[in-house]
Amino acid sequence: MLTSTKPFTTFTARDLMSDPVVTIPQHLTLRAAARLMAREQISGVPVVDAEGKCVGILSAADFLALWARGEGAGDEAVSRHMTADPVTTSPATPITELARMMLDAHIHRVVVVDKERRPLGVVSSTDVLAAVNYEGNRR
Repeated sequence: MLTSTKPFTTFTARDLMSDPVVTIPQHLTLRAAARLMAREQISGVPVVDAEGKCVGILSAADFLALWARGEGAGDEAVSRHMTADPVTTSPATPITELARMMLDAHIHRVVVVDKERRPLGVVSSTDVLAAVNYEGNRR
């Protein structure tokens, strides 16, 4: 929940991101990833390598695509089915740029990373909409 008094156009990824971020290792099975996502009530999760660097993202849309194609056994590693090279950004990225990134890439979340590409948080399209709503209710 946003409690800032500054205008929403000055919000950054740091202001909006979900923190702490839930991540999964790239070797985790699809079944285990699905269980974690259901338990955490999230529709997408950054995938990390052994060093904790973001190497992909696994989303509910990936599971739907697998199901539609009749692929993806539950014991396969998420690295085989994740979206590699996800859209990432720094904590200082302004809300307007975050919205543009999501629109341009047709995605619903951007992973906020540090200089070593380790996930710090996730900004979702819902987070951006919440900021817009917050601003509207402040007036």
